[in-house]
Amino acid sequence: MTIVLLFGLLLGLLMTGMPIFAALGIASLIIMAVFEGKVLSMADTVFASLDNPLLATIPMFAFMAHVMIRARVVDDLYDMANKLVGHMRGGLGLATILSCTIFATISGSSVATALTIGATAIPQMQRFGYRPRDTYGIIAAGGTLGILIPPSGPMILYAIVTNASIGGLFLAGIVPGLLIAAIFALFNWAQARANPATQAQGWPGMAAVLRALRNSVWAVLMPPLVLGGIYFGIFTASEAAAIGAAYALLVAVLVYRNVGWRDLVDCALDTMRTSAMLFMIIAAAAMFGHAVTIIRLPAQIMEGVTALELSQTGFILVVMIAIFVLGMFLETIAIILITTPIILPAMMALQIDPIWYGVMLMINLELALITPPVGMNLFVLKGITNAPLGEIVRGTLPYVLLLIVGLFIVWAFPQLALWLPLASGFGR
Repeated sequence: MTIVLLFGLLLGLLMTGMPIFAALGIASLIIMAVFEGKVLSMADTVFASLDNPLLATIPMFAFMAHVMIRARVVDDLYDMANKLVGHMRGGLGLATILSCTIFATISGSSVATALTIGATAIPQMQRFGYRPRDTYGIIAAGGTLGILIPPSGPMILYAIVTNASIGGLFLAGIVPGLLIAAIFALFNWAQARANPATQAQGWPGMAAVLRALRNSVWAVLMPPLVLGGIYFGIFTASEAAAIGAAYALLVAVLVYRNVGWRDLVDCALDTMRTSAMLFMIIAAAAMFGHAVTIIRLPAQIMEGVTALELSQTGFILVVMIAIFVLGMFLETIAIILITTPIILPAMMALQIDPIWYGVMLMINLELALITPPVGMNLFVLKGITNAPLGEIVRGTLPYVLLLIVGLFIVWAFPQLALWLPLASGFGR
C-alpha cells in the first residue's frame, strides 16, 4: 500500500508538468514531514550527495559532447559511413546505424544522437527509396544507443546512486551496445532488401572513400582514446572525461577550425545548464532515497521478496516488467532515480551484480525512448519531420521487439556485459 501511495504522489506531481527534481524533492519533504515530523536532516543529505568527486565527470563529458556537436563532426561521420557501405542495397540504413553507433560515443545522449543524425540521414534515405516509416524507425532506434554505448549520462547517474564503478559500467555497455547495433543493422538490411523501391548509390571510388576516412579520423579516434585508457588502466573515468573534453577542444579549434570564442562560451553555458540540472536531480534523488529509507520501503520490499521466495531470475523479471511499464509514462532519468534506491537493497541481498543489472536497465530505458505515449525519440522525430506520430510509432515497433530480444540475450548471457569490466580489473 505504501509503494502505491508513494508512486501515486510522484506521478501526480510529475503530471502537473513539474520538473523531476522538484517532484522528487517535494515528495521527499512530504514523506519526512508526515512520518518524522521534521525535515532538517534533508540538508545533510543534499550536501553529502553533492560531495562526490565522480560528479566532475558530468560537466566534462557534457562539454566534450557540446563542442563536438558544435564542430559538426557528425557530417564527416555520416559521410564516412555512407562512402563505405552506401553503395550496397540497404547500405544507407547501415550507414545510419554505424553513424549513430559512433556518434553515441561522442554525445552520450539518445536525443542528441537521433536529432543530429536524423536531420542528415532521413532526407537522404527517402531520396533513395526507403519508406518514410522505415527511416523513422532506423533513427529512433539508432538514437537509443546513446544511453548504452559510453560515455552515457544515465549510466553516470546510475553509478552515483548505486556506488557502482563508472569505468566498469562504461566498459560493460560496449559489447551489448555493439550487439544491439548489429541486430538493428541486420534487420534494416533485410527490410531494405525486401522493399523493391530501395535503391543503392553508385560506388564513389576508392579515392573518395579514403578521403572520407581521413576526414572522419579525428572523431573515430575519440572512443578508443577515452574507453581504451579506462580499459588499460591508464586513467580513471574522471580523468577520461577530462581528456575527452581536452581532445574535443583541440579537434574543434585546431583541426576543424569552425568553433570560435563565441561558440566555446555557448558550449560552456550549455554545459553549465545541463550540469546544474543534473546536480539538482541528483540532490533530489538523494532526498528521495533518504525518505524511502526512513519509511522502511526498501526493507518492506526485501521482506516481500523473501515471503514470495523470488529467485534472482524472478526478481529481475518482475523489475524489468515494472520498468518497461514505467517507461511508457516517465522519462529515463526519473525511472533511474525513483526505482534504484528502492530495489537496491533487494538486489544486493540476491547477489545481483549492479553492473550487469545496470546494463539491462539501460537497455530497458532504450525501450522507454521509443514506446508511446511519452517516448522522447518519437517526439524528436515528430519535430524534425512533421510526420504523423502514428506513422513514426509503426516504424519503431519492430525495433521495440529487437530491443526486447537484446535484453533477453544480455540477461541469458551475463558475460556479454561483464567480460570487459572483469578483464580490465573492475569488479574483482
